[in-house]
Amino acid sequence: MAAPKKGRRPAGGQSRPGRALALILIAMVALTGGMFWSGHTTPRLGIDLAGGTSITLKAKAEPGQESAVNETNMNTAVDIIERRVNGLGVSEAEVQTQGRENIIVNIPRGTNEKQAREQVGTTAQLYFRPVLAVTNGAPVPAPTADSTGSPSAKPTPTASGATVGGKTPSPGATQGRALTEALKAPSPTATATATASATPKATGTPTEAPKPDAATAALQKKFTELNCLDPKQRTSAGQGVKPAEPTVACGEDGPGVWSKYILGPAEVEGRDVDDAKGVFDQQRGMWIVTMDFTGSGSKKFQSITGKLSTQTDPQNRFAIVLDGEVVSAPSVRQTLSASAEISGSFNQQSAQDLGNILSYGALPLSFQTQSVDTVTAALGGDQLEAGLIAGAIGLGLVIIYLVAYYRGLSMIAILSLGVSALLTYVIMALLGPAIGFALNLPAVCGAIVAIGITADSFIVYFERIRDELREGRTLRPAVERAWPRARRTILVSDFVSFLAAAVLFVVTVGKVQGFAFTLGLTTLLDVVVVFFFTKPVMTLLARTKFFGNGHAWSGLDPKRLGAQPPLRRTRRATASGPVDPKEA
Repeated sequence: MAAPKKGRRPAGGQSRPGRALALILIAMVALTGGMFWSGHTTPRLGIDLAGGTSITLKAKAEPGQESAVNETNMNTAVDIIERRVNGLGVSEAEVQTQGRENIIVNIPRGTNEKQAREQVGTTAQLYFRPVLAVTNGAPVPAPTADSTGSPSAKPTPTASGATVGGKTPSPGATQGRALTEALKAPSPTATATATASATPKATGTPTEAPKPDAATAALQKKFTELNCLDPKQRTSAGQGVKPAEPTVACGEDGPGVWSKYILGPAEVEGRDVDDAKGVFDQQRGMWIVTMDFTGSGSKKFQSITGKLSTQTDPQNRFAIVLDGEVVSAPSVRQTLSASAEISGSFNQQSAQDLGNILSYGALPLSFQTQSVDTVTAALGGDQLEAGLIAGAIGLGLVIIYLVAYYRGLSMIAILSLGVSALLTYVIMALLGPAIGFALNLPAVCGAIVAIGITADSFIVYFERIRDELREGRTLRPAVERAWPRARRTILVSDFVSFLAAAVLFVVTVGKVQGFAFTLGLTTLLDVVVVFFFTKPVMTLLARTKFFGNGHAWSGLDPKRLGAQPPLRRTRRATASGPVDPKEA
């Protein structure tokens, strides 16, 4: 018999289990370290376990515009609702799309939960208001004088020379982003109608609060006392104000940097915007935001820009106000009409975000509340406890069965279940801050079902090994010969489970998706654990005397399995001469 070629492992040959165990050990250490490093050592709990309110909104298009319910518009709606809910000071609120036309809003229990429920799903209010005055959003300290005796100002310059960050600009400086005509030439009619501003002009310096002749005493007091660093004050600043009335508002100039404004009556509404988007200008090599107005919107925009173009900073600016918050306040250089563009220190993300906000006023969408589920903290805790008890009972029953039927082999199964549980827990904890995954009650049910799926993979492999032992093979070759057959069965079984989970995740909405997601995740981890832990550990234990010699408590005793006599190969006679037929 020819010896196998060097470098090739014969069928049923021994594998190298150390490499596989080293890989899964490194992965476990890395994931666990990442969990502690991120500071999120426990999975995020869903509303049904932590308590709070879950609201399901269904998008509804206007008649004849059914195509408006698309991914872009739904994502824009999600951004608007998220800004609104988080602006109320609700921590860790979740807003996400589910399916093609549903939006799920999860609001954890908190002091502003009731107010957030009232705000969700209402139509966003987008207005263009003239700026009367602007200053730093924080309490303004007394001004300091420089060497010339004038108050010092330290604006933050950008690439376009604009001033951002809520700092106080010098008189005549351009603050915000420049607004220019997108058409080749301004409309003669628009130029002719550009008369003196009908908006009251502040009589003080542009950077100081207006004097009483520029706004009512009540508005002046509200502006002086407004602290834009307080989320509650930012949200309540413009509440209850009609579009035709002046108001105060806050606007974010950068992370943690706010400005506060006195704004005139609304001149243009969001529904007057026909389209807006962030685009890259190839000629100037910069990102800009383009706007197109409706027929009536063009006339309104032409009128207000004609008035503002004759003013000085900051009265030459108009504020784009969404739900009472200034999202942008560009300055006007000339009279504009149907099309315009906003340019400045944009990057791709900021340009597209502003374009989405502007276009939201033109979205032919409304949202209908499909369901509102409120769970108290006590009920959520009871449901979590019940889920954990059910999981413990299921795990206990599986372990009892494994010990009673497989004896020593049950140790491998229990260790494998432990590895699978650890990986599942760590990954769920990491997915919370990464993708917003929250563990709800259906997800807990999916994890419980996964215990049986994982245990089934071990049973398939153990039974294949036992079949090889019954045929008369010793344990070490039986472990290797059983693996290819068991591997095929495990992969087919897990593929079917994962396919069912994937289909369930796609065709369902709401909490059922939590069940499908957890089931799919644990099914994938089952394949990882069986390939990189269960099989290598079985190979190593087959080399020990306890398992290799078939101890009665090993679960691999040939006598208890009814094994056949060991297989032996008959050797051909090598002696010369006649052979006795009886001996043959």
